[in-house]
Amino acid sequence: MLAIGDLAPDFVAIDCHGVPLSLSALRGRRVVLFFFPKAFTLGCTIENRAFRDNHLHLQELGAELVGVSVDTQATQCAFAAKEDIHFSLLGDPDRVISRAYDVLWPVLRVDRRVTFIIGPEGRIEDIIRHEVRVYRHLDDVLAYLESHPMTAALDTAA
Repeated sequence: MLAIGDLAPDFVAIDCHGVPLSLSALRGRRVVLFFFPKAFTLGCTIENRAFRDNHLHLQELGAELVGVSVDTQATQCAFAAKEDIHFSLLGDPDRVISRAYDVLWPVLRVDRRVTFIIGPEGRIEDIIRHEVRVYRHLDDVLAYLESHPMTAALDTAA
């Protein structure tokens, strides 16, 4: 199981906007990487809507948002279109990303509801786990980001 302080496993995938995405390409920025069990289910829809509705605020706090489930890419893209989601959603049907982050339920083979806050240097800063209380992921992410502001990485006065 990954722990706070560990280097977050890199991955490469294509998001629903057709854009290649890798964790290493996001270095220098904080990443909120959240795993959810299945697109179009009630709890996952609520969780994704909460992140969607706060996406701009998360960006203002210096975080990139990426969601992952074991659904196919086509299912993720249909879900993103239906829910008007503009952050990166990744399908992981081969469970490569999910295994790397050790978030799979052993028997069900779907992702646990786990959120990783990854620092600009690629290390895990926080791990949030709430299977049933789906709003707690957003609440806990916002609380963390607001209490751990990013230092000004870009100094335009220099």
